[in-house]
Amino acid sequence: MHDVCPLVCVGLRPGWTPFQLYRFTGHRIKLMTNVFPIDLRCEYLTEPLGIDSTRPRLFWRLHAPHSARAISQSAYQILCASTSAFLSRNEGDLWDTGRVASNRTIQVPYAGTPVSSGQRVFWKVRIWDRDGKPSEWSEPSWWEAGLLERSDWQAQWIGPQPRPRDASQPAPMLRRNIAIGPDVLRARLYVAARGLCRPFVNGGRVGNDELSPGWSSYNRRVQYVTYDVTDSLEQGTNAIGLLLGDGWYCGYLADWHSEGRGFYGQDPQVLAQLVIHYADGSSTIIGTDDTWRWSTGAIRSSDIYNGEIYDARLQKPGWAAPGFDDSAWAPVEVYPDQGEKRTGKKVEPVQCVDTLSPTAMTEPEAGMYIFDFGQNMVGRVRLSISGKAGQTVTMRHAEVLENDGRLYTKNLRKAAQTDQYTFAENGRVHWEPTFTFHGFRYVELTGLDTSPSLDAVTGVVMHNAMQPTGEFECSDPRINQLQHNIVWGQKGNYLEVPTDCPQRDERLGWTGYAQVFIRTACHNFNVAPFIHKWMDDLTDDQGTDGSVPHVAPDVLQAPDGETIAGGAAAWADAVIIVPWTLYRCFGDNRILQDHYEAMTQWIAYQEATSRQLIRPAEGFGDWLAMDHPGTRNDQTATPKDLVGTAYFAYTSRLMATIASILNRNDDAKRFEALSERVRKAFQREFVTPNGRIVGDTQTVYSLALNVDLLPADKRVAAGDRIAADVHAHDNHITTGFVGANQITFALTETGHVDSVYNLLFQDTCPSWLFPVTQGATTIWERWDGWTPERGWQDPGMNSFNHYAYGAIGEWLYTVCAGLNVDEQRPGFGHILFEPIPDFTHKRLTYAGASCNTLHGIAAIRWDIDDNDFRVSVTLPPNTKGTLRLPTDSTDNLLEHDEPASESEGVSRIAVTNGKVTVDLQSGAYTFKCPCDTLSHRVMPSGPRDGRRR
Repeated sequence: MHDVCPLVCVGLRPGWTPFQLYRFTGHRIKLMTNVFPIDLRCEYLTEPLGIDSTRPRLFWRLHAPHSARAISQSAYQILCASTSAFLSRNEGDLWDTGRVASNRTIQVPYAGTPVSSGQRVFWKVRIWDRDGKPSEWSEPSWWEAGLLERSDWQAQWIGPQPRPRDASQPAPMLRRNIAIGPDVLRARLYVAARGLCRPFVNGGRVGNDELSPGWSSYNRRVQYVTYDVTDSLEQGTNAIGLLLGDGWYCGYLADWHSEGRGFYGQDPQVLAQLVIHYADGSSTIIGTDDTWRWSTGAIRSSDIYNGEIYDARLQKPGWAAPGFDDSAWAPVEVYPDQGEKRTGKKVEPVQCVDTLSPTAMTEPEAGMYIFDFGQNMVGRVRLSISGKAGQTVTMRHAEVLENDGRLYTKNLRKAAQTDQYTFAENGRVHWEPTFTFHGFRYVELTGLDTSPSLDAVTGVVMHNAMQPTGEFECSDPRINQLQHNIVWGQKGNYLEVPTDCPQRDERLGWTGYAQVFIRTACHNFNVAPFIHKWMDDLTDDQGTDGSVPHVAPDVLQAPDGETIAGGAAAWADAVIIVPWTLYRCFGDNRILQDHYEAMTQWIAYQEATSRQLIRPAEGFGDWLAMDHPGTRNDQTATPKDLVGTAYFAYTSRLMATIASILNRNDDAKRFEALSERVRKAFQREFVTPNGRIVGDTQTVYSLALNVDLLPADKRVAAGDRIAADVHAHDNHITTGFVGANQITFALTETGHVDSVYNLLFQDTCPSWLFPVTQGATTIWERWDGWTPERGWQDPGMNSFNHYAYGAIGEWLYTVCAGLNVDEQRPGFGHILFEPIPDFTHKRLTYAGASCNTLHGIAAIRWDIDDNDFRVSVTLPPNTKGTLRLPTDSTDNLLEHDEPASESEGVSRIAVTNGKVTVDLQSGAYTFKCPCDTLSHRVMPSGPRDGRRR
């Protein structure tokens, strides 16, 4: 309907002038704009159920004609109504903002009448364009509140009667029949669990989420999921079934550190409540209580690490349907309420988001069939095979193969990654596990009587259903494969928490890896809901002394729940750097507000435990660096106290900025002064008079430059020192996790972009491309996870799907392609385009990147040949941008083959710091300048990531 002129709808002609309209109608009509709001969202999500924020934030985008430029919003009006009927009459009985003079389209907090639990709010928005013309109203949207008060819950925690803790037990099946009256208006099923729960109503599965409600620090917080079950209920007798899994609550978890199973508890438990509203205005609440009954069935064990054992002979057909005889089932156990917070799930659920077919099958020994999916993935396998009653088939999963073609499983440590299926009868079955996931490229299938076909197995890809947003592409297929590996590494490790690896007996939310990767993560996907949830996990488990745990949720804590494994530099600093990055990329200041206290406590902890502002030589340092001959993973020539002090200076400076954003001006002054004191302490302790830094590694100079810890007169020498070290190592990187992303920006910002490209194109070990040359499809944990000379690295820590070194993606997006956010207007309200190609060797002839921002798609692509340098950029409606080109000449700068200064949407052209700077309104542009005007030694025009110059 938006493509139809609104005047046509009342019989008017679109070409008429305002005077003709006046003659026709007798009224003066203000023409409507052809710009209108689309893609309405609440808390980043489209029409979400179970929002438990009382002031949820609203978002929309602007739709404009494809070729339009300089499109902007000058005002908006939001209507929120209690019914769709009110909204259709343009009545906002809950909230009518009136005309608000603002260009804001993101992060607009609801400020209307307080919403009650379970209430659905219908809303729409209209805008006024830059000329003051109003738009049509948007299509209506809605959000629905969850259970906002603890008193709304009338259910009790229930589960199986206590069972042995030392081994996995069969999955509990809980059920109850319920009576439903006529004329159900709406019905919601709210489900929280200590463990995992798959709900059923009248025999049918509810929802398509997996491993729900997910993982949290169960002692402090449980999540609940809201399901709309209106269409599943019938008048008369109905049945609810709840299938429980151990999951993270009572399955094996960090068993290399703990005693094995049951870190949080002994058996899975569930808290569920069905709320039914009838057309006559009445309502009924049916919750879990002692009237429910339980038994077990075909799932004999289910475990995150070890897999699932399924015996189809023990199925109980119809167990979740009405009429099932549960008289032989046992009464459930009622468990106490432990006072945990109950919060609605704020992140997209884990789902089966894709399927992969195997590319090959081999038989390394008789009856052992190895399927290759061609991609290291995370999820499970769907079987489609024939067998006989009582026959058991086994699937084992692994990332890589031994030389003889068998699975290599030593790096899984104790994780079995094994699923078993036993046939109930002769015939063909289609089956996949329920409560587990694996990290694998290869699957071994055994127990069959005959050779299977290639379609006997299907790979089911699982992760939180985040919206993909970023793309990078260039003229070198190896670097495109590197980008592919980065994205798949994030997919596989963004499952409930940002994990370190998805295959071995770990899979924990290590803070340091999340910190170094967060900016790349924000480019690849809309991770805002995911990170909001994980920051709750992180701050829930923060120590009372302000220490931040190594992992979140913290499963390395003491039995009393106190953090004992925390406070590590670059790891604990995630509590500040991660929300700060989310603010920059999404304009999200609520995450700063929500966790401000935790951030200040971490700064206080650092100050209290430092010696004259120098951090202790503790933690992990530049983990897995290649600059030291030692064999321990944390052995590196980069001093740990230097890393800690550098991050102390950096995070305290970030806190000054954050405090200023939140109008905590006294705090801002205090943190700025503290950062400067730490900076001076760093110089006294680690920097010699001639500018050498203790450790003399690629990482120490990179950190010092990026965090602005050096006097101005020593910066150039520090950059030269890194470049010389790279050259001395034959263009190889020697850093670990901390330094890998730092070195690219340190070299770039000191004029050594050639050295970065030398590192990028290096394809022997250690380098980013070496795994690519070995057929990798995800990022490896180690530079040398496998080499022709040494074979496998230490199996105790050797994942082939670990995203930390994928942090190079930030440099590919922001420097190689040149797409960046301006922190002065976060959330891509103002976009920086500043490509820095490989001018010297021209190893890339083009590169480009795009990001589907909250405003729409921002994109850039540059091409270079012997004559011209061309740059095409796209700015979504209601944004502005600045293009910086590596030339100081405006004489021959063209836009679509016309003088750029005459182009619509170009606000200003100037030469700043030796670069042509072009200020742009929204729209699509293509610029061209002669290659002979380009500068070959270029530096960015300003600092990145909040660093000072």
